[in-house]
Amino acid sequence: MPSIFTRIVNGDIPAHKVAEDDRYLAFLDINPLAEGHTLVIPKKEVDYLFDLDDETYDGLWQFAKRLAGPLKRAVPCRRVCVVVIGDEVPHAHVHLIPMNRLSEVSFTSPKLKMSQEQLAAVAARIREFV
Repeated sequence: MPSIFTRIVNGDIPAHKVAEDDRYLAFLDINPLAEGHTLVIPKKEVDYLFDLDDETYDGLWQFAKRLAGPLKRAVPCRRVCVVVIGDEVPHAHVHLIPMNRLSEVSFTSPKLKMSQEQLAAVAARIREFV
């Protein structure tokens, strides 16, 4: 069965897309730690980040890097934090999280409650800078 991320890639599940090309997709996390919390994935479904072939792995990081600046301009913060956990969804992905303090990047903290309208507005703001 395809992962939830593959279902997003295929258009079966809606997402607030931030950037996309033929190989990678970035979209807002629906349970964000911070406003602008973005997930970056390869469209090719591979469960574990370190099982990606070298070209896809390198491309994923380049795609994520291209989004960090626009994300920081759209959601003012001290840094855009990068987190890879890789256990919650069986599809390689990178979290880009705007942060001002390290304590803001704890996956045990309560998630933000954002409406679909709020998420759409944040995604649109980020896209303006991409």
